[in-house]
Amino acid sequence: MTTTLAARSQSSNWEQQFKTVSDAYLDGVYFRYQPTQGTSAGYHQYDTQLEDFSQQSIDAEIASLQSFEQRVSAIPAAELDLTTRGDRDIVLGSIRSRLLTLQTIRLWQKDPDIYPSTAANAAFTIMERKFASHDDRLRSLIAREKLMPALFAAARANLANPPRIFTEIAIEQLPGTISFFQRDVPRAFSDAKDPALKSEFAQTNARVVAELNEYLSWLNSDLLPRSNGDFRIGAAVFAKKLQYDEMVDLPLDKLLEIGRADLRRNQQHFNQLAKELEPSKDPRAVLEELGADHPAPGQLLDAFRATFNSLDAFIRSHHIVTIPSDVRPIVQETPPFMRATTFASMDTPGPYEKNATEAYFNVTLPDPSMTPAQVESYMHAFNAGTVISTAVHEAYPGHYVQFLWVPQAPSRVRKLLGANTNAEGWAHYCEQMMLDEGYGQPGVGAKSERESKFLRLGQLQDALLRDARFIVGIQMHTGSMSFDQAVDFFQREGYQSRESALVETKRGAGDPTYLYYTLGKLEILKLRADLEKKQGAAFSLEEFHNNFLRQGFPPIKIVREALLGDDSPAL
Repeated sequence: MTTTLAARSQSSNWEQQFKTVSDAYLDGVYFRYQPTQGTSAGYHQYDTQLEDFSQQSIDAEIASLQSFEQRVSAIPAAELDLTTRGDRDIVLGSIRSRLLTLQTIRLWQKDPDIYPSTAANAAFTIMERKFASHDDRLRSLIAREKLMPALFAAARANLANPPRIFTEIAIEQLPGTISFFQRDVPRAFSDAKDPALKSEFAQTNARVVAELNEYLSWLNSDLLPRSNGDFRIGAAVFAKKLQYDEMVDLPLDKLLEIGRADLRRNQQHFNQLAKELEPSKDPRAVLEELGADHPAPGQLLDAFRATFNSLDAFIRSHHIVTIPSDVRPIVQETPPFMRATTFASMDTPGPYEKNATEAYFNVTLPDPSMTPAQVESYMHAFNAGTVISTAVHEAYPGHYVQFLWVPQAPSRVRKLLGANTNAEGWAHYCEQMMLDEGYGQPGVGAKSERESKFLRLGQLQDALLRDARFIVGIQMHTGSMSFDQAVDFFQREGYQSRESALVETKRGAGDPTYLYYTLGKLEILKLRADLEKKQGAAFSLEEFHNNFLRQGFPPIKIVREALLGDDSPAL
């Protein structure tokens, strides 16, 4: 008995030591070098600070990360309880991923877009949510804007032979970013009262706009002609990134097998449904018919808002998952600096935000410069089926509902750090799960059997998009697929429009492991099947979903250990 108590006391000591070290990492490294993340998390002591891309700052961050890697590694995992052991893995993954990014992937040397996007995001996190008065937030914004010229000085010093596609994306995004600072930012603070503060802001904001214009000119005249670098990170780095971010260590060739198998399953299901709907038509013609059934661009935001009532009611009546709040997310147009590489996104407040707790469902409308034909092609991505699928993914019961569960996560680490296979995997899993459970049947989200099948086609088209990301990400970054071949793959195998395919391939150049949607969905489906097999008749779908979300959003391997009590393979 005495030995047991002594052992438990020692374990408690190690758990407390881990909490001390992990808190020091989050406060002294993670947010210190990424202060905009601090603002987003609800830690407003970081509101006057800005990311520093100088070589001196990067070297200091690397040294701090290496120090904390040693400190966390020195805490013996075997002495910790299950939750703390998982948290230790999460923190080590965060540290090692950041070191890989800074030392090996080195986007600060390769991606011209991170500098203006950092400036825009730093301003956006101050203006988006009214967590303090207009004057107080404007004071913080001015402090950040004063630091922004240093961003562009660092960019000119750091950028060395970037990939051409990265420079082109930066050039494409910059007019929207400039417009954002010229129009949106001043408009957001038009109610500020202090004249001296407003005068100072006019000066700092004008300086930022000038810096952005000069940067755009420099990109076009200087950097673009010498942008001949390679965006590919290679197989070894790809595997390490998956291990650190997602705790997935399967060989890449095995992952490709898994991705291709899921692609074929979804293609076969799509083609079968298309034949049932239109026996005399090629499935691609049915896809075109599906794409043509979309809202007008001016009605798109309302089309998303209109889905919330039926989704919410279905989830509650069919006991899919507990929804912890009746507050709805706010549907709005995607901020200008995010529009080049995303169609829709969910922007939720940080877990420690106390005052401004609104969540925003962002939707990217067609660019005003598009021709009518380009607009029509673009809007095919928002057909009747994918509007439902996207609303499920972003809001109910996807990202938004998962965010509502974050306060119940078991630790500070779980509230702040997570894995895309969990967050995006959950949202993507929900797209399929909701239809499998009966949403979209006649009278339940659909008016007829035909419309129900079209909704399933929309869900499958989104699944094929994620399957294509899975395969393209691996093959592009390991050198077996070119950029143009990737665009073609999204169209031919992923059933996407030309415009969608181009946006997706651009994203994949800078987001190599965006296979995490399908990868996470497949991991969750296997976890659910394994748990159902273990529990038998006692299995409850709602209880499974609640317990899954209660864990925060760590890699699925950690959730498996918590729910199954073993470390069996996640795939």
